[in-house]
Amino acid sequence: MFMKLQLLYTTNLCFHGPIFPNSNAVLVSPPEKAEKVPHRSNNGSKGTTFVKRYSPGRVNRETQLRKQGLEKNSNDGALEKRKIGDELSGSGGGNLKGHTKCSKKWASYGGCIPDILDALDTFRDVGEALSPWEERINNKERSIILKEQRRWDRALEIFKWFKENGHELNVIHYNIMIRTLGKALKWSRVEILWNEMNARGITATNSTYGTLIDVYSKGGLKEDALFWLERMLGQGMEPDEVTMVTVVQLYKKAGEFRKAEEFFKKWSLGKPLRPNNKNAVAAPEAERVAYSNASLSSHTYNALIDTYGKSGRLKEASETFVKMLKQGIAPTIVTFNTMIHICGNHGQLEEVSLLLRKMEELRCSPNTRTYNILVSIHAKHNDITGATKYFKRMKEACLEPDRVSYRTLLYAYSIRKMVHEAEELISDMDKRGLEIDEFTQSALTRMYIEAGMLERSMFWFWRFHLAGNMISECYAANIDAYGEHGHTLEAEEVFIRSQERKSPSVLEFNVMIKAYGIGKRYDKACELFDSMQRHGVVADTCSYSSLIHILVTADKPQIAKSYLKKMQEAGLVRNCVQYSAVISSFAKLGQLEMADDTYKEMIRYGVQPDVIIYGVLINAFVDVGRVKEAIAYADEMKRVRLPGNTVMYNCLIKLYTKVGNLKQAEETFKLLQSSEGGAAVWSCNCMIDLYAKQSMIDQAKGIFETLKRKRAANEFTFAMMLSLYKKLERLDEAIEIAMQMRKLKLLKDPKSYNSVLDLYIIAGRAKDTIDTFREMVRAAVKPDNCSFRSLGNLLVRYGVSRESVRKYEVLMKKDPSHGLQAWTSALSSVLEVDDDCGSDCDSE
Repeated sequence: MFMKLQLLYTTNLCFHGPIFPNSNAVLVSPPEKAEKVPHRSNNGSKGTTFVKRYSPGRVNRETQLRKQGLEKNSNDGALEKRKIGDELSGSGGGNLKGHTKCSKKWASYGGCIPDILDALDTFRDVGEALSPWEERINNKERSIILKEQRRWDRALEIFKWFKENGHELNVIHYNIMIRTLGKALKWSRVEILWNEMNARGITATNSTYGTLIDVYSKGGLKEDALFWLERMLGQGMEPDEVTMVTVVQLYKKAGEFRKAEEFFKKWSLGKPLRPNNKNAVAAPEAERVAYSNASLSSHTYNALIDTYGKSGRLKEASETFVKMLKQGIAPTIVTFNTMIHICGNHGQLEEVSLLLRKMEELRCSPNTRTYNILVSIHAKHNDITGATKYFKRMKEACLEPDRVSYRTLLYAYSIRKMVHEAEELISDMDKRGLEIDEFTQSALTRMYIEAGMLERSMFWFWRFHLAGNMISECYAANIDAYGEHGHTLEAEEVFIRSQERKSPSVLEFNVMIKAYGIGKRYDKACELFDSMQRHGVVADTCSYSSLIHILVTADKPQIAKSYLKKMQEAGLVRNCVQYSAVISSFAKLGQLEMADDTYKEMIRYGVQPDVIIYGVLINAFVDVGRVKEAIAYADEMKRVRLPGNTVMYNCLIKLYTKVGNLKQAEETFKLLQSSEGGAAVWSCNCMIDLYAKQSMIDQAKGIFETLKRKRAANEFTFAMMLSLYKKLERLDEAIEIAMQMRKLKLLKDPKSYNSVLDLYIIAGRAKDTIDTFREMVRAAVKPDNCSFRSLGNLLVRYGVSRESVRKYEVLMKKDPSHGLQAWTSALSSVLEVDDDCGSDCDSE
């Protein structure tokens, strides 16, 4: 079968091709004849003249001459060179190569069409070109002539000539011109044609509206395309299948997948397509035809499958594919490619394998795009072996990998630092003369850098730099790759080379400033920024923002502030982000006056602070005890009615806890509880602390129990509740809290242990006191003076003299190890005494 097809293909080539491809021989043609034909003069009057009619042989001879760039001199018959391209160079010029390509297609029309098209491609003047056939061109031939024009302006010129010379022009001719001008994006001329149709009483057809919808849609003018759809429906016209697919693709391109699906469903079910048709003259909706059981074309199914795929609806895409098969519509290569792409993007690699088997069953051979998709989806799902396998299969199938094939696999290799494999692909591309694009070049530079092959990466950069094909974005990507890995010198080298171009861009400066920041070369970053103007480059928002960020990160807010002022003067400050960074840096360093000055400067420039700035200032002033200023910021924030957030509410609770303002704290806490994130444990602890200071046990307990239910209570929560119960002398509840803290291992520092030790001593629970002390020692938490003070009180209570306690304290300072043993021994003695007393009480 294959041999038969190959033989047929070869035979066709031999039949249509020249007999002697390399021969310069010119065929001998019969002599030309003169015929008397009607002729329209330039002034419009009709007359009779003799014109030369060419026999087929003569036409072939003249065509051959024109293909060779030769023409007969009218005076002596000598052959002279003629520049066809120059002759038709008005708006796009002639195209001798294109003329040769079109000759076979023109020949297929038969009749006089090939000669007419050839004449139009030869002569600039339309009248001169068409004069031999002026009175004999029919409607169909006019359509072909207009449709075959490769340039919109030439088509319009011919169209106008037809009008001016009394030729009949119908709706088909207008449709052709609408499509031609629409494809060229000449919208004003399209509108002129539409108005002209109306003025001449030519009624627009279904095809006219379909063409208008199509060209406006493909031209990216969605609203205009929908306007023509609305107008079409208003005239009671039914969109055909082709127009329906155009509308579906229009919605798909705009990302409005639900509308695309709804339009198709309404169209296929015969439902009204217009949301509101009360004020329009439309055909009765009952007359609409339902297409639900109709056999749709593969083009329609492909559009629907792609729409479902792009909207992430794999199930619907698969169901549409199955329906297509059930209705006997043979899937095309486009169908399979779309389905493979959709399934692959959703990780359904088994489905991809089934689709490939189905292609084999239906004898639908994969094309280059199929393999490119397979390479891409396997690389995406980290199956680099599978990606490589399909790349090799593409070659085995005698398909030439294209730039997309190489770029996809090269990028996959580069991000995995597969240097050897990447270099083999590069070598293959070099042999085939395929250029490597800028994106791939920068990805491979990054690969070499991350693989620790710094010298090789520079060699790779120089290869492309010396070729002179690198654009600004490519230089910037290379600078960024070196800068991100701290290779500042290499980044500088690339930057210097990028400036050898005539027009350096701000992009290279921005990434170099960033590279200096990563390399902590802050002075160099400032120097480079200051040099931009000398290089004729104007700093943009990114330039200023990057430098300010670098300086505040380096704790240099004073320098950052000077650049922020320049940025403000340049009119590039759009919001308070840069001010926030500078204010935060001043606050972090404790330079609150500078932070306040920057805030006031921002207000003077009319820049509105956000809740983050207020939060930073309130926190900073609260932390140093300057409550008055903190309250002033809080009041200002309320005055301008900024919407609060969790961070802001936490700042305010911290402030109100500091000043003991329970009422304001409660109001803020309620707002925090109703916010999306809810109240965090830190804010809850602040409220417990406030309630504890006011001895409001029920409110504190309520928050405590809520945190326990959420398992969010921490050591501070328990410690505050313990202190509250101890303060109110509710020792049983306090001891219960202490037991929970020990069980949950929440005693982690001397302060928390001391709180429990003190409680047990007050409650007279010597055994629990000593057990807790032993736990403290085992946990390697060093007891402090407060710990020993509490333990000393316990020893005194059990009869140990204060003098002995002081000796233990002195020994602890001189020799901590022996001192700790002495304390442990003394406490164990107390425990024995306590046990003896307990036994005596029991015997009595």
